[in-house]
Amino acid sequence: MRAIQPWVISRLEEEAGRLALWLPVALGAGVLLYFAPRFEPPWWWGLAGLAPLALAAWLRAERPLLAWGLALLAAMAAGFALAAWHASRAAPPLELPRGAVQLSGTVIEVDPLPGGLRLTLAEARWAEGMAPAPRLIRVRLRGNDPARPEPGDAVSLRALVRPPPAPAYPGAWDFQRAAFFEGLGGSGFALGPLEIKAQGGVAPPLSGMRARIEARVMAALPGPDGAVAAALLTGGQSGVPPEAMQAMRDSGLAHLLSVSGLHIAIVMGLVFAVLRGGLALWPGFALRFGTKPWAAIAALAAGGFYMVLTGSQVPMQRSFAMAALVTLALLAGRRALSPRVLAFAAVAVLLIQPATLLGPSFQMSFAAVLALIAGFEAARPWLMGGAAPRPLWQRALLLLAGTVMTSVIAGLATTPFGLHHFGRVQVYGVAANALAVPLTSFLVMPAGMLALLLMPFGAEGWALSVMGWGIGGILAVARAVAGWPGAALAMAPLPGAALGAIAFGFCWLCLWRQRWRLWGLLPMALGAAAWGFTSLPVALAAADGRLYAFQVGGEVFFERRPGASRFTGDAWLRSMGDDAGTPLPAEGELAGGRIACTPPSCLLRDAAGAPAVLLLRPPQPPRGQRPAPDFRRGPHPACGAAPVLISPEPIRGECPGSVVVDRFAVWRDGAHAVWLDPARVISDREWRGERPWVPPRPTPRGVGQEPPAERE
Repeated sequence: MRAIQPWVISRLEEEAGRLALWLPVALGAGVLLYFAPRFEPPWWWGLAGLAPLALAAWLRAERPLLAWGLALLAAMAAGFALAAWHASRAAPPLELPRGAVQLSGTVIEVDPLPGGLRLTLAEARWAEGMAPAPRLIRVRLRGNDPARPEPGDAVSLRALVRPPPAPAYPGAWDFQRAAFFEGLGGSGFALGPLEIKAQGGVAPPLSGMRARIEARVMAALPGPDGAVAAALLTGGQSGVPPEAMQAMRDSGLAHLLSVSGLHIAIVMGLVFAVLRGGLALWPGFALRFGTKPWAAIAALAAGGFYMVLTGSQVPMQRSFAMAALVTLALLAGRRALSPRVLAFAAVAVLLIQPATLLGPSFQMSFAAVLALIAGFEAARPWLMGGAAPRPLWQRALLLLAGTVMTSVIAGLATTPFGLHHFGRVQVYGVAANALAVPLTSFLVMPAGMLALLLMPFGAEGWALSVMGWGIGGILAVARAVAGWPGAALAMAPLPGAALGAIAFGFCWLCLWRQRWRLWGLLPMALGAAAWGFTSLPVALAAADGRLYAFQVGGEVFFERRPGASRFTGDAWLRSMGDDAGTPLPAEGELAGGRIACTPPSCLLRDAAGAPAVLLLRPPQPPRGQRPAPDFRRGPHPACGAAPVLISPEPIRGECPGSVVVDRFAVWRDGAHAVWLDPARVISDREWRGERPWVPPRPTPRGVGQEPPAERE
């Protein structure tokens, strides 16, 4: 050990310039620590963790490595405190009415949908004399509604509004947490026509311009081409038809629809090249003041405008923060592309929106750029070559190889994160990107930027037509690649702990320069191995009591009742790595005898053949009627038939020999999941705990109250 310590210290001293790159990693780790507990931690925990910072400053000269270690601990504490502070500032979730209401508010966003419009309302009201709601409400208008509201309009409509949905199963993506930090209070749909009460009110910056651009683009390019063009120019993907969106996802081209670093790089690069070339035509100005600084500043301003226009999404925030530093580096004559620029961007995004660290946008965006920067650093000696210029054929070949390798590196870097969030792997993404990215870079985005410049003069039609040709090519590539055999493989999602190990190893591999960076391959391999040993739940019960499932060998078998959520079913399929579930039969056996169904019930057996989970199948009541209450005295007859008993209807009283998941259980505690080896039942409320975004357990309004009845 004594022989190893000097070697480690010497290597760390050689890497002293890279230690600062770990500060955003520590900051992110602190954010994750805040979200990890199943209770709301006190905010002062994070402030108490900042104590090592003073000691680090005192030891900086004498023991720099120890000082850096303490600084990383302080950065972790700062991330924890930052997330807690943002949570404390957020408005509490709304208490929404259960029935239809007359909803009024001010429009701040208008999003086109394939079948109509969706409005985002601020200062919403639904009761006489109530104060404006502190959170936003989203409402989908009826498809035949002739109203065309604009941001700033005061509107009123009759609507049914519901709070953000709970996770589809314990451990699934938490929509309520995301909505809590985004300021969203609920969403719903209109039951009547929209009435515009007043026009021309105050709206968020550029929201009116964004809506007008979307309308003009989709009028000039009807169909999927126009929806994709609007997404590229304004950042809104709501109008893209499901068929086109699915093809883009399965082919690995969905990132082209999410305005990100690629798009802002194209915009800024175009502005920089055009303006610098134009200034070069003015010899007096160019010789006296130069062209690069002015072009760089103008490109940065254009990038900032494009970021605000497209909604300031996380990839755009990251890209713009990096672009600002790149611009400063160009003006100062320093190297622009470096990990420090990315580290600065990560800190900037986490300071503004720490909760975005949990989402796929942040993780995949930063992983792709970090991998590309590390790959460029490793390949720089070879890419630079000698002093003599390369032949033209070598430069062309190098450009082609660079395009392919960029897609390969970014695809490999984002695969673990995409697998964790979406449970799918796009096999032919490199081939699709090799064709679609050049179309986007050299045809679609330049034509789109030209169309934006021509819109004030009403002359954007021909530029949008050119943009539509390119988008048509991209969609053709997406549909063709998505149709290839095995284009998108459904796989069980990567667990959070395994993803954490892979992410740490990935950072270790990319942030260091010495050969010991290869040690990062070990935690990455351990995370991948842990994924293979992940235990999937054998049974699931939805929170609304209308959908149930058994899982055997990665194959999902559904029991659907009237009104079952298709979205929940799709989420379950992704969580199990299955493409399409199989309905449980009225009678018979499935999965090699592991599942045996009769009209009253379905029994799932464990691998040894012993009863494990019994799903009751009570008869459906007539439409519009509630199930007849069960006032049976004594235990239910099915009690003890299996260790776990699942019932769509309430089971009253004690049930010896079985853990009961009935209609009351899912009403109180959300979706339930059942595991075997060892046997355990976990509810969504147990998984998430008591956090500000988790609704309190519902309480009966009267004696004998039933949970909401099933609807057809």
